[in-house]
Amino acid sequence: MKIKAKVTLGVLFLFALMLALGGLAIFSLNSLSKDSRNILVANYESLEYTKRIIENTDSLRIDSASAIAAIEYNLQKQELNLTEPDERKITSQLRSAFERIKNLGLTEGDIVQLRTLSLEIQDLNMQAIIRKNGISRRTAENATTYLMVIGSICAIAAFTFIVNFPGYVANPFVQLTRSIKSIANKNYEERLDFDRKDEFQELAEAFNQMASKLDEYEHSNLAKVLFEKKRIETIINRMTDPVIGVDESARIIFANDQASELLHLDRSRMVGQYAPDVALHNDLLRSLISDSQTGKNPIIKAVIQGKENFFSKEAVSVAIQPTGEKEQVDIGTVILLKNITPYKELDQAKTNFIATISHELKTPIASLQMCVKLLRDPRVGSVNAEQDNVIQTLHDEVIRLSKLVSELLDLSQVETGNIKLNIQRVNPADVITRALEAVKFQADRKHIAINHTLPSAGLTIQADADKTTWILVNLLTNAIRYSPENGHVVVTCAFENGAVQFSVTDEGPGIDNIYLSRIFEKFFQVPGTPSGTGLGLAISREFIEAQGGEIHVESTVGKGSVFSFTLPATQTGNVV
Repeated sequence: MKIKAKVTLGVLFLFALMLALGGLAIFSLNSLSKDSRNILVANYESLEYTKRIIENTDSLRIDSASAIAAIEYNLQKQELNLTEPDERKITSQLRSAFERIKNLGLTEGDIVQLRTLSLEIQDLNMQAIIRKNGISRRTAENATTYLMVIGSICAIAAFTFIVNFPGYVANPFVQLTRSIKSIANKNYEERLDFDRKDEFQELAEAFNQMASKLDEYEHSNLAKVLFEKKRIETIINRMTDPVIGVDESARIIFANDQASELLHLDRSRMVGQYAPDVALHNDLLRSLISDSQTGKNPIIKAVIQGKENFFSKEAVSVAIQPTGEKEQVDIGTVILLKNITPYKELDQAKTNFIATISHELKTPIASLQMCVKLLRDPRVGSVNAEQDNVIQTLHDEVIRLSKLVSELLDLSQVETGNIKLNIQRVNPADVITRALEAVKFQADRKHIAINHTLPSAGLTIQADADKTTWILVNLLTNAIRYSPENGHVVVTCAFENGAVQFSVTDEGPGIDNIYLSRIFEKFFQVPGTPSGTGLGLAISREFIEAQGGEIHVESTVGKGSVFSFTLPATQTGNVV
């Protein structure tokens, strides 16, 4: 029988139980209602009629005409409500006594007989009410008994059905789910066995056929998988850079010979081991694991054969999307180390060369500056307009060359890590004032107004005053350079979250979003901008970060840019 038919029969069975219990309840209620209605109609009304007859009998001597009419009315009603044995006979006698009174006049005997017969009718109906009440009570007791018995039987049957039938339907699904999970865990020997002639039997046969095919496929591909695994291990071991693989449980699953040599650990002590346990006795491995977990990619320094070597580290998270799943699952991390020692040595040589050549250029540049100053001195001799233009051009180029040499010297300090900082308590107002004085001449030449707000004296920062002023001057110089003539530049200073933020806002062309992430790189210049060294912002960032601060930029093309940097505050105050 099909599952659908079985479910239908089960629902019909419950429906039949409900109908049986409901029908019995309705029948019992109808029986009780009928008995109660019989008492009310058959006996209670007779009691009312005779009661009124007795009351009017007492009024015969007072108002005979009205009393006779009332007795006649109630007697007629009583004659139509004869329901008990002997009630007709007594009512007939009551009629005879009433007729004598009506036709022959009042006599004491007839009045007494009229009352007596009415009381007999009342007594007869009262006994009938008591008898019928007992019948109704027995009917109610029987109905209660029947309902309890039938209800108990229905409840037991329904409970048995509710307990067993869902399991009968759902148990195959539970077993099927368990078997599917087992197959998902690559237990292809799992089989289903449903001893029932329905759709589940067909499902079990299809499932068993699928599992058999998967088991056959798994065994046929095992040798191929082992071969591929061996080939991958060979490729990893032949790599010239250290490679370490860690699974999602932080266990080392592979490490090539170069990684073993770098960590000074035998591969047998690493592969298959819990990485944090191995790292307890190896500082380098501990650094690699902790950095890979936090997403950092630092430069790793290690001593190999008595020589310092530098490695750039890349931690690659490996995730797969299992068949049938909607989300990817992280299965581990591969740590790649690339030996950059030759590049580091070349970079160091470049830095030393820049520092040397920059230092050597300072003397001839100073001589050139002195020569230009002498040429412009009227005491040496007068020059014509064309010669004065040549001298002015020479002066500008010497100034530009001097600035370039200074920036190269600063860059060499940054790259060698030899930045000399004089950290002290500094008033931000002094920094802003000195920077504004330094760029006043440039701003006046382009008729650019610099609006600024000075913080109160109570606000101080922990910084190097000269380098902080140099940074602000560099930002102001760029703002003036890129702002249109008769424009505005705004300098603000505010206290936020324990730090003081300096901001320079210009009305220049702005910077496209694709260049914002590179704006602080060395030698980088936004295409289409005036020529420069491309070092000022890079050096500014290094100076700010060396003082424990941050620098960032916000820009909208066509609306200008906002360059801001923050430095730690030592005291707070209100901006005026």
